[in-house]
Amino acid sequence: MNKQPHPLYGILLILLSSLLFATHDNISKYLTLLYPPVLVVWARFMTQSVLMVGVFAPRMGLDLIRSRQLKLQLARGACMMIASLFFVLSLHFNVPVGEATAVVFLSPLLVTWFSGRVLKEKINTGQWVAIACGLLGVLVIVRPGSALFTAPILFPFVSSIAVGAFQLLTRQLVKTDHIIATNFMTGLFCTVVMSLLVAFFWQTPTLMDALLMAAGGSIAMVGHVLLTYAYRQASVVTLAPFSYAQIVFAALVAFVFFGHMPDQMTLVGMAIIIASGVGLILWQRR
Repeated sequence: MNKQPHPLYGILLILLSSLLFATHDNISKYLTLLYPPVLVVWARFMTQSVLMVGVFAPRMGLDLIRSRQLKLQLARGACMMIASLFFVLSLHFNVPVGEATAVVFLSPLLVTWFSGRVLKEKINTGQWVAIACGLLGVLVIVRPGSALFTAPILFPFVSSIAVGAFQLLTRQLVKTDHIIATNFMTGLFCTVVMSLLVAFFWQTPTLMDALLMAAGGSIAMVGHVLLTYAYRQASVVTLAPFSYAQIVFAALVAFVFFGHMPDQMTLVGMAIIIASGVGLILWQRR
């Protein structure tokens, strides 16, 4: 007998996963002040891969690495690696977590734009308005004269493009592959590639920082698992608007960790991006 979905549980789970992702990003921000970004990203995926083997391998066995679309799995892993590395690079170059997160959340708008311009899917007027407003929100955040009007703000934008491609690939993979296996293979790909790179950037962390790296990776993994279970409880269109809470959580956790509070115009830009993303979702439901 199939279990009945519970949308409220799904909403609570996606809010909790958003809080965990925001916490992970702020931990990464702290670590990038002390260590090379490549090391920070490698530690995240190494921890995630080891934990997923321990948690899921006993039950799934070789199904954890089984795929009908291996090339797409590799491409998805590459997109995740690029997204993570460029996001952490932006933190390393002093882009605040909340602002970087807001720029990355352009990805659903970029996916819609790509679907319309490249894949020739039908995009209605409301969706185009949402895309334009999202870009306006970014311009408000990085306006000329602001502290963010520097080259490193391009890093989260690159991350957003990679996340958009990641989402498009995920749409195709969920049709044939197990979602847990998909997440594991993505993490495994990132772990292998980053392991080849990290030797050139190695800096031995202190015991406390090594534990913090492990904690960050664990938090990210739990966040992904909760996200998976959230979408088993409710539909994507029901839950997607609540994922934008991560922008708010990122800013709040950054204030607690670093005492950073976005200025009024930056808050306006964040609000525009959130409203654009939620509006896009609502238009897609029509």
